[in-house]
Amino acid sequence: MSNIAFLGTGLLGSAFAQAAAQRGDTVTAWNRSAAKVAALAPFGVLPATSPADAVRGAARIHLILKDDAVVDEVLAAASSGLSTQAVIIDHTTTLPALTAARAQRLAAQGLQYLHCPVFMGPAAALNAQGSMMVAGSKDIFESVKAELSKMTSRIEYLGERSDLAAVNKLFGNAMIIGVAAVLADVLTMAQASQVAPEDAIKLFRLIDLNTSVNVRGANMAIGNFVPTFELAMARKDVRLMLETAGERPLAVLPGIAERMDQLIAAGHAAQDCCVLGIDAVQRPEPGRGLER
Repeated sequence: MSNIAFLGTGLLGSAFAQAAAQRGDTVTAWNRSAAKVAALAPFGVLPATSPADAVRGAARIHLILKDDAVVDEVLAAASSGLSTQAVIIDHTTTLPALTAARAQRLAAQGLQYLHCPVFMGPAAALNAQGSMMVAGSKDIFESVKAELSKMTSRIEYLGERSDLAAVNKLFGNAMIIGVAAVLADVLTMAQASQVAPEDAIKLFRLIDLNTSVNVRGANMAIGNFVPTFELAMARKDVRLMLETAGERPLAVLPGIAERMDQLIAAGHAAQDCCVLGIDAVQRPEPGRGLER
């Protein structure tokens, strides 16, 4: 079993630390709020009074923190206890550019670092479910792969580009947040139409949303806008949605309508509605703009 440290014991960090202790690892944890660490004592998690105390002697150091600024602050506070033999495993959702800079800086200091954001909530972390992405040195990854695999039901190594897991984490969260926003607008239309929200959500059992991603998303990615659902017709439907909602606040549909109007005015009305992504997948020649 391993001697490991967790820096950050919010909902996700607490679940990770508890699960590790229950697997038999020696777990030391630190958090700004000592009470959050103290709550893990019944599971055998040892409290540390500082980041440096937490990481001293640890083979792996897991960071589950708020953002880039806190990651850098906590790493600086831990520096006197860090060993070049330890592997720093950062699960924090961070800005890709700052992640790359951090990885380069730590490597220059002789420290081992992997960025390993996850798609899981506390319950999944406690039960080793969900997904974990890994970016960084392959050699470092191979040295901890077996232990990381105990934390998740799926682990995906993305390669040595240190910011790639950070980028993909934002891709995934954008989809999660976007779906939540669209669902909010669906429920707004349901309210306006006197349809029970539970009944509105049941509709999505009839729609294979994965097909939208795998087919329309794939077409969008390669710039294939051959129509199966013309933009002009999709814009008409969005008009009906807005009229159904009336004056109620909406999360995303007004912005979608505005973008559709821009593309229709630029001559894309007869193309597939996935032409919404045209500026992301078509690049102008140097010195020229996109022809519309």
